[in-house]
Amino acid sequence: MGHKSLATIIALQRKTTNIRNLCILAHVDHGKTTLADSLVASNGIISSRLAGKLRYLDSREDEQIRGITMKSSAISLHFPLGMNEYLINLIDSPGHVDFSSEVSTAVRLCDGAIVIVDAVEGVCPQTQVVLRQAWLENIRPVLVINKIDRLIVELKLTPQEAYIHLKKILEQVNAVTGTLFTSKVMEERAEKESEKQGPYENSGGEQIYDWSAGLEDTDDSHLYFSPDQGNVVFASAIDGWGFSIHQFAQIYSQKMGIRVEVLLKTLWGDFYLNAKAKKIMKGAQSKGKKPLFVQLVLDNLWSLYDAIVMKRDKEKVEKMVASLGVKVAARDLRHSDPKVLLSAVCSQWLPVSQAVLTMVCEKLPSPLDVASERVEKLMSVGARRFDSLPERTQELKKAFLECSNEDAAPVIVFVSKMFAVDSKALPQNKQRPLTQEEIAQRRELARQRHAERLAANQVSENPESAHTGGIAETAPSIGENSTGVIELQTEESKEHFVAFARVYSGVVRRGTKVFVLGPKYDPAQALKMLPEGCSSADALPSVPHMSCCTLDSLYLLMGRELEELEEVPSGNVLGIGGMEEWILKSATISTSPACPPFTPLNFEATPIVRVAIEPKHPSEMPRLVKGMKLLNQADPCAEVLIQETGEHVLVTAGEVHLQRCLDDLRERFAQIEISASKPIIPFRETVIRRPKVDMVNEELGKQQKVAVIHQSKEEQYKYPEGVQVDSSGLVTLTTPNKMATIGVRAMPLPEEVTQLLEANGSLIRTMEQFSLSMKEGKALEINQRTLESIQDFKGKLESHLQGRKWRDAVNRIWSFGPRRCGPNLLLNNLESYQRPSVWQCLEGERVPGTALRDFDNSIISGFQLATLSGPMCEEPLMGVCLSVERWDMKLPSLGSHQDSMDGEEKVSDGDSKQKAAQEPWGAAEAYGSHNKRWPDVSVDCYGPFSGQLIAAMKEACRHAFQHQPQRLMAAMYTCEIMATAEVLGRVYGVLSKREGRILQEEMKEGTDMFIIKAVLPVAESFGFADEIRKRTSGLASPQLVFSHWEVVSSDPFWVPTTEEEYLHFGEKADSSNQALKYMNGVRKRKGLYVEEKIVEHAEKQRTLGKNK
Repeated sequence: MGHKSLATIIALQRKTTNIRNLCILAHVDHGKTTLADSLVASNGIISSRLAGKLRYLDSREDEQIRGITMKSSAISLHFPLGMNEYLINLIDSPGHVDFSSEVSTAVRLCDGAIVIVDAVEGVCPQTQVVLRQAWLENIRPVLVINKIDRLIVELKLTPQEAYIHLKKILEQVNAVTGTLFTSKVMEERAEKESEKQGPYENSGGEQIYDWSAGLEDTDDSHLYFSPDQGNVVFASAIDGWGFSIHQFAQIYSQKMGIRVEVLLKTLWGDFYLNAKAKKIMKGAQSKGKKPLFVQLVLDNLWSLYDAIVMKRDKEKVEKMVASLGVKVAARDLRHSDPKVLLSAVCSQWLPVSQAVLTMVCEKLPSPLDVASERVEKLMSVGARRFDSLPERTQELKKAFLECSNEDAAPVIVFVSKMFAVDSKALPQNKQRPLTQEEIAQRRELARQRHAERLAANQVSENPESAHTGGIAETAPSIGENSTGVIELQTEESKEHFVAFARVYSGVVRRGTKVFVLGPKYDPAQALKMLPEGCSSADALPSVPHMSCCTLDSLYLLMGRELEELEEVPSGNVLGIGGMEEWILKSATISTSPACPPFTPLNFEATPIVRVAIEPKHPSEMPRLVKGMKLLNQADPCAEVLIQETGEHVLVTAGEVHLQRCLDDLRERFAQIEISASKPIIPFRETVIRRPKVDMVNEELGKQQKVAVIHQSKEEQYKYPEGVQVDSSGLVTLTTPNKMATIGVRAMPLPEEVTQLLEANGSLIRTMEQFSLSMKEGKALEINQRTLESIQDFKGKLESHLQGRKWRDAVNRIWSFGPRRCGPNLLLNNLESYQRPSVWQCLEGERVPGTALRDFDNSIISGFQLATLSGPMCEEPLMGVCLSVERWDMKLPSLGSHQDSMDGEEKVSDGDSKQKAAQEPWGAAEAYGSHNKRWPDVSVDCYGPFSGQLIAAMKEACRHAFQHQPQRLMAAMYTCEIMATAEVLGRVYGVLSKREGRILQEEMKEGTDMFIIKAVLPVAESFGFADEIRKRTSGLASPQLVFSHWEVVSSDPFWVPTTEEEYLHFGEKADSSNQALKYMNGVRKRKGLYVEEKIVEHAEKQRTLGKNK
C-alpha cells in the first residue's frame, strides 16, 4: 500500500463523523465479493479490469477454488464526495449457511450493511437470515439489486417486464423487514401491557383485539427500501455498472429542464411523461403508458446491451460511445469478447463504486449516530436489564454515544473473533525496500568478499594451510548463518493470531495496559473487589473472568495485507496482535473495570456435524492437540472436545465447514497427516405412547395374536434378578445390600413440553444454581427480568401438562436431566416426601417444613446418569418423564437417637418426613454424629451405600424406559432448494432416496424457479449437496440448517406378532428397518454388543469355477 494513501487513512481515522463501518451481506453467489472488488478497485488497490475476476478479499486458496467466501475480511477505503473525504471500513462476509457465524462476527462491528439481492433469484433463505441478523444487531441496511444483466441476457425480459420484476423483488425484501418490525412492535406493546396491569387481571374486551394500535403509532417509513429514498442501487457488479435514481435525475434535469426534486419523486413509481404537454403525469399503468423508469432508464440500458452484446453493431456502438462522452481504447473495441467493451463503456458511464459508496456515505450512520437502544442492548449481558447495572457501568453509556477521541475517555474495544495469520504476512516480517545507504553498504561488503576470494586463489601454493585456515575462518560464520536460518524457519512456521476488533470509545495506543473481560465477567462483583479509582496499570487482586495485558501491536486491516499503526481512535475497525494468550474467541477490552462484557454474538448455525480425529502416526498426537487448540481459537463456530472414550472430536456447522477445518488442521495448525472418522451422527432416545394399531394398520385389540405367548415368555427373562415389573409399568428394584427399594415409572412427555425444556436450558441452569446456593446456605441474587422469564416458563409448563396423570406435576418436579438442564423430567410422586421445590427462586423465602431426605442427591445422580446414556445405544434421553413412586429404606437403629426402636428400623416415606422435620436440613446432620458406629451404612453422600443407590436408581430408570415402546430420535435439517422445473423430478428423487420429506413447494413469481422446502435427517445428509448438483448439472444447490429432533417412526425392536403381520412381512420380517440400522450403527461405533446373524441356514456350496 502506498505511503500517501496510508497517511490519508490514518488522518481520516480521527474524523469520526466521516467514518462508515459497513459489511456486505447476501445469499451465497449473489455477488458480494465481486461488488467488493469494484469498490477496492476504486482505490487503485487492484486494476479495474480485474475487478470481479480476482476476488481480492477471498485470500484463501480453497475460497478461490470453490468460488465461495468462507471468512469475513476487512479493508479500509478512502472515498472523496463533494467537499468531504470519507473513510469506509468495508467487511466482506460469507453467504454460505455453514459460515453464518462469520456473518455474526462482521455484523457486530458495523453500523450499517449493504444487502445484495440477485435480480433473478430474488429473496433467498440466507437473504432473510442476514436481514434478521442486521435487525437483531440494530444496524441500518441499504439495498443493492445485483445481476440486472441476467434479466437482459439470460431471461431476455423486455424493459417493462424487468421493471415489474424489480418491483416484486423490492416488495419481497420490504415484506421481510416489515415482518421483523411488526414482531418487535408487538413484543414491546405486550411488555408495556404486562407492566401496566397485573399478570392475572382481565383487560377490557376492546383492548384485546386492538392489536393494530401499536403499529399505527410507530413510524416505520425509514425502514423500507425505496429507490426514491436513495437507499437502493441497481447494479451489475460483474459488468462494472450501477446507478441510483439520483444519478439519472441529475442527468435528465439538465436535458429536460425538470427540477431534480420532481424527478427524484417520479422516476420510480406509476408516473409517465406526457410528450405533448411536456409534463410528468400519474397513472402510467391504467393508461397503458411506459413508466418513467422504463422510458428514461431501462430502455437506454437495454439498447446498450442490445448493440454491444446481442447484435454487436459497431456503428451503433460508436454513436453511443460518442453521445455518452466516454473514451474507449481501440483494443477494447476490437476485442472478441463483447463483455470487455461493455464493461469499458459502463464503468465510465455508470461506475458501480461511485453509486454504492455515495449511497453508503449519505444513508448509513457514522459511529457517532449509534442508537442508545443499541448501546443498552450491547451492555446488557444475559437477562440483566441496563438499569440494573452498577452506576459506574451505566455512566459508560455516555462514552459510547460520544465516541470520544480524548485521552480521558475510557477505552472500550470489542473483539468479535480471532483469525490466524502466517508470520510472513505480518508487517514487521515483510521485506521492505532498501535505502540508498543500505545499498551502498551491501555493495562494499560484496567487493570485500570478492577481494578475499581472489586472495585465497593466489595462496593456492600452500593448500593445507589455506584449507585449514579457511575452515577456521569460515566455520563460525556458517554456524551463525545456520542458526539464523533455523530461527527464521521456526518463526515462519509459527501461526500468529490477530484479533478482529472495533474501538467504541477512547484511543487505543500501542503499549497500553488494558483489562480483558471474558463473557461471564460481572462488573458489579468486580467493583466490590477492586479499590476505587484503580486502573489496569496497578497491581490488583485477581477477579474472576478478568485479566490484564498490554496491547503489543495494532494493525490496519487491508484485505490480504496488514499495516502497522501506532494508535487507533474510536469508531474504527482494527486488528490487534499478540492477544492469543488472553482471548479464546471473543472478548471485551477496556481500561475501566466497570465496563460490562458485550452480549454474546447471535449465531444462526448450530454446530451438529461431529468427526473423531487422530494422527496417522501416533507419535504426532501432541501436535494434533496443539493444532486443534489453534483451530478452536481461529474459528468462531467450530468446537473441539475430548469425549469420555478419549477421542478428539471436532464439531462443525456442516460439510463444507468440516472440510475447511480439516484442511486447516492438515496444512496450517497441526501440519501433520490426520485421519478423520466418518461423521458421528447424534441421536436421542425416547418413549412413546403405546400404539393402537400394528404395522399393517390393524387395530391391536381386535385380532388374534399368534406369537403372544412366546413373546411374553421372552419378556419374563428380559429383566434380571431383583427387578419386578407390574402390569401398569412400575419397575421396582432393590439395592444389592437389600436396604433400599426404588419404584420408577417412565412416561412420554408431550412434544410441546420437550421443546419448551430444550429452549429454556439456560433458565433451568439458573434455577439449579439457585437451589445449590440455597443448600449451601448462600443467597444467589437473580434479577427481576430472569424471575419474570422463569415465572413465564413455569406458566407455559403448567398449560402444557394438563390432564389427570399430570395433576400438580410442575410443582412435583424433582430434577431436570441430563446435566441438570436437559429435556427430561424426574417427578417426585412419593406421597410422604415433600422436598424443597425446584422453583425456590420464585418463592423467595424457604417454605417451612420442606427438607431434603438422606440420599436425595443419590436419586438425582442416578437419574442424571440414566438420562445421559439410554439403554438403546447409550445416547442421551429426550422427552421422557421418570416418576419415582416408591422409595423405602431400611437403616440400622441409631442408638441414643431413638430409644424406642432397637434392631432394624424401617424408614418408609412417612417416617422420613417426620425425621426431616426435626432438623431444618433433614436427618443427614442428625445422623452425622453416629457415622463412626455404622460405617457400612453411613449417611455420607459419598459412602458405599449411596453408590449402590445411584446404581439402583439408574438401572430402575433404564428398565422403566425399556418397558415402554422405545424409539430413536434423529437430528433433522431443514433443506431449502431452488431449482428450475426441468430438474424438479431429479431433486425429488435424491430427497426420497435419502429419507427426506417435502414440506412445501412454491413457484417464484416472475421466474421459472421453484423453491422446495423439505426436512432431511442429518444421518442421510453427507454427500447430499454434491449428489444434488451432479444429478441436476449444477442447476440446484441446497441450503441445510439444523432444525429440530424428530422421532423415527419405526420400532428398532419390532418383530411380527399378529397374524396379519406374519402374512404381510413373513416369518423373518427381514425388510430393512431404518431405526435398527441407525441403532446398530451407533452401537458398533461405540463398541457395544450388536445382535447380528452373519449366516443363516448355511449350506454346502459347490465352487463352479473349478470345472470350467
